[in-house]
Amino acid sequence: MIRKTEEQLFAAMNRQVGKTIHDYDLIQNHDRIMVAMSGGKDSLFLFHILQEFQKKAPIHFELVPVHLDQGQPGHDPAPLRELVGSAGYELHIEYQDTYSTVLELTPEGKTYCAVCSRMRRGVLYRLARELGCHRIALGHHREDLLSTFLMNAFFNGKLGSMPPVYRIEEGDLRVIRPLAGVSEDDIRAFVEIQGWTVLPCNLCGSQEGARRKQMETMLANLEKTSPQIKNSLLAALGNIHRDELLDQSLWTGSRRPEKAAEGSLKA
Repeated sequence: MIRKTEEQLFAAMNRQVGKTIHDYDLIQNHDRIMVAMSGGKDSLFLFHILQEFQKKAPIHFELVPVHLDQGQPGHDPAPLRELVGSAGYELHIEYQDTYSTVLELTPEGKTYCAVCSRMRRGVLYRLARELGCHRIALGHHREDLLSTFLMNAFFNGKLGSMPPVYRIEEGDLRVIRPLAGVSEDDIRAFVEIQGWTVLPCNLCGSQEGARRKQMETMLANLEKTSPQIKNSLLAALGNIHRDELLDQSLWTGSRRPEKAAEGSLKA
């Protein structure tokens, strides 16, 4: 595999992020956007690319970087605070020991993800309101969308993934995912080139056999023989053929069945 240069990496990701922002209208004039920064590679790049767009965008919007300290043993947000400070921003750090609660509430043998993400979301929604933000930017990338799609199809019996933008149930906040079409490998390579310190997480990816990890491994193996498979799957999420699914409520035109006559047999 030919290793991309820093310029090539950034150009490709910049183009993809710009397309996602444009296609889904992720950012509007005078938005105040809370950037959720775990300190992982994805949120580091998210903050960086949004700064770049902020510099050249024809509209005005604000960025509010926020870090949730979940009380993990040995956690030190100092490198993240320093990185954000070097860019001219102040990092808002919110301490809430969700780590202990996640361990307590997760049944033995189950993964931490569901409980952890639900608790994080609640804290982030509260912080967004307190900080006067209209939108919350998350660092989910292409592989996150694809693994979620496969998990839903394989284990939950439904077709669904992570949308690039959605309004929360209360209606006052929108969650945006500018990295929805960006390759995780490209993000990882770019962050390594920059030499940014990545904060570890003792929950995410710490459990063997997690379904998301299984999906990621399966995709990686398929990619070895079909290099475009991830891009094809991502395109499929935006190319729904309604008449070719089993949900009759989606059928249109000639495929929509006529109402069965009274007393007729369906099978």
